[in-house]
Amino acid sequence: MGSEGSSVVVPRNFRLLEELERGEKGIGDGTVSYGMDDADDMYMRSWTGTIIGPQNTVHEGRIYQLKLFCDLDYPDNPPTVRFQTRINMTCVNQETGGVEPSQFPMLTEWHREYTMEDILTQLKKEMISPQNRKLNQPAEGVFPMSYTHETFLLYS
Repeated sequence: MGSEGSSVVVPRNFRLLEELERGEKGIGDGTVSYGMDDADDMYMRSWTGTIIGPQNTVHEGRIYQLKLFCDLDYPDNPPTVRFQTRINMTCVNQETGGVEPSQFPMLTEWHREYTMEDILTQLKKEMISPQNRKLNQPAEGVFPMSYTHETFLLYS
């Protein structure tokens, strides 16, 4: 039997373990990172991401914390992504910090091959884009509510 046209689908937990290992090793220039919130979470659902604001933008010198929630259908469907640190960007809901899929094409045009690293890297690129690089930013702080995976689903 030939293997032409066939592809191996990596199971969800193996995929997340690969992402965890990559996140723990550090990514690129160190301005984007991520890891699990709870090492005991056997479903590997809740993650924290960090983006250091790009130079020569209004985001320079700021550290942005995000929550990524990978439901049981990840990586077939994208995670829910929410900034915990206040930020003014065209793709972020100003009341909840949620990244709006309709304004962030990577989430609406999701492919199984995309990773949390890809999302964080693309959000950093959005910070550099002409529509976001000079937007006035709110005072540093966090969104008013701490989000659990239940509130991720409620406000998504």
